[in-house]
Amino acid sequence: MTGKDVPGLLEAKGTIPVGTKINVTFLGNEDLEMRVAAAKAVREFGFVPVPHISARRLSSQTQLEEFLGRLQEVGATNSVFVVGGDPTTPEGPYEDSFDVIRSGILPSYGVREVSIAGYPEGHPDISEGKLWKALEDKSASLKEQGLDATILTQFAFDTDPVLAWIKEVRARGIDTPIRIGTPGPAGIKRLLGFARRFGIGANAMIVKKYGFSLTNLMGTAGPDKFVEDLARLLADDPSTGSGTGATGSGTGATGSGTGATGSGTGMSGAATNATGSVKLHFYTFGGLLATSEWARDFAAADS
Repeated sequence: MTGKDVPGLLEAKGTIPVGTKINVTFLGNEDLEMRVAAAKAVREFGFVPVPHISARRLSSQTQLEEFLGRLQEVGATNSVFVVGGDPTTPEGPYEDSFDVIRSGILPSYGVREVSIAGYPEGHPDISEGKLWKALEDKSASLKEQGLDATILTQFAFDTDPVLAWIKEVRARGIDTPIRIGTPGPAGIKRLLGFARRFGIGANAMIVKKYGFSLTNLMGTAGPDKFVEDLARLLADDPSTGSGTGATGSGTGATGSGTGATGSGTGMSGAATNATGSVKLHFYTFGGLLATSEWARDFAAADS
């Protein structure tokens, strides 16, 4: 969620399970007070705030520590999501999210879990080789610091590249839990707009598989088919580190770095083994309430 989404969270909170992780963005048009207030509201409503730290938006180490200090005051530093951020030129000393992570500053402010970005379909501005090296370096650094980690991925419409990417993550020896970016129900035009912005595959064949058509852009689409297909593929392939299940409960938030909006939830019935687990991370393109209601109803039908 953004700093402006507190009213939307209040509207949706009755449909979101207590303890759900909700991401809080670090946007350029928001200030420190808005970001901290949003994280505080998430916690006061009974959820777990996951504030974003946008590396290239930080003008100095002092700004980073001020932000972390204020978050710690409201009990919102246990989990954070460190992203590179949108600016092409860093506004300060941090070139990317790895620079923030390897600084060693995060644990000093109570951070215990750090989410990092994953890109199953690549990134329009970063080579595949650099993406894999960044994922490996960040995972190793967090492990060395004794911090828990989670990989939050960019959203997708097609489960095939997602499954291939999960298998490659595990083949590279990265056992970090993964949450697959999943769009909540939203207008088709809006979904396609975000797909174009973030380089997500959305040709006629892919979107038909997902559940809508490029010839009819007036309706809405939900992730039912995507989630069902992903659960089936994971259940059939133990090398990915997950068992069976569809979606779990909860939703929430927005995100920068891996997309526009997003929140964490689980895959009910998902098993965990030595190679880690695979769950879901919702992007609430159609709003917090629409996504949380969808997750609640889908989980109830799956139980």
